[in-house]
Amino acid sequence: MISETALLESATLRSTVLEHTDVLDRVKALSLLPDGMHVTTAMVAAYFGVTTEAIRQLKARHREELSRNGMLTLQGPELAQFKRDILSRYPGGYPQPRSSLTLYSRRSVLNIAMLLRDSDVARQVRVYLLDMEYQARTQPVDNPPAAASAALDARIDERITHILGRTVVPMFNALIEASSDHRQELIALRTGVQRIEKRLRQHHARLQRLESPREDRPLVGVMASMDAMNGREFEEHVATLLRRDGCTNVIVRGGNRDRGIDITALTADGRTLAVQCKRFAPHLSITSPEVQKFVGAKVLHSSEVALFVATCPFTRDARNIAAEGGITAVHRGLLEEWSAGAPLTVLQ
Repeated sequence: MISETALLESATLRSTVLEHTDVLDRVKALSLLPDGMHVTTAMVAAYFGVTTEAIRQLKARHREELSRNGMLTLQGPELAQFKRDILSRYPGGYPQPRSSLTLYSRRSVLNIAMLLRDSDVARQVRVYLLDMEYQARTQPVDNPPAAASAALDARIDERITHILGRTVVPMFNALIEASSDHRQELIALRTGVQRIEKRLRQHHARLQRLESPREDRPLVGVMASMDAMNGREFEEHVATLLRRDGCTNVIVRGGNRDRGIDITALTADGRTLAVQCKRFAPHLSITSPEVQKFVGAKVLHSSEVALFVATCPFTRDARNIAAEGGITAVHRGLLEEWSAGAPLTVLQ
């Protein structure tokens, strides 16, 4: 199974999952320019919650890889045409660059998500990608011909969209510039082509949503099964993991009177253990106030070992407070490894 570290380090592994651009919208809505295809450096930075300088530095380090996946820089006549055809239609809402403009396709934005280390949004995107990769490797294929047909249809849709966006629309742009007698008719035709291109993208996105796991469908994979649990089921799952790793006197205390502790136990070597469980959606994060509350509960119960187990990431502040308070933050990635059989070091 591909790990997050391998994904961050290997361009080859990143290239194997770049077609899953739909995960961007699962984590957070990605705003696009009026052409419906690109975003600017500032828009990429806003999506990932980082500075534009961080994106520029990443672009400088990985320019070749990002360019292969749809990043381009417009200058001169190309920039003038883009400003005239696209940005001029929304002059108040988008920057008007003077000398150059870097644009990113959805594929290159996903590429950035696999390169950014200090972004919770990027980390959540990688979590989704790793879950999808796990499902693809473990789900049995009952009907290979149908799967192959669906993949072929998706490639055809993408190819048509690519041709419309990169060939047909620019051709209309050139005709509009060269023609005076039929300018309005050509503009109307171009608008129609762009509308078809947009509908194809929407159709492809709807198909992906329909084919993706839902709560009323059987889910495959370690994390997918936990995402389908309710709070009590998740606490029982964590209790099972504790027993598997040698803990004794494991008691699930969850409820309104748990006073901040969901599970208590003794480690295999006799230390007192307190556990807080949070089954949150993968796109959310555990924040510092939640960890601070658990620090107080840990002190109240005089626990020697404390675990904060969550199905989502922790913010940087939350991780720092956990470390200062002697709490082991079991984030989504670590929880996946633990559930798959790897023991937690703190319990040994």
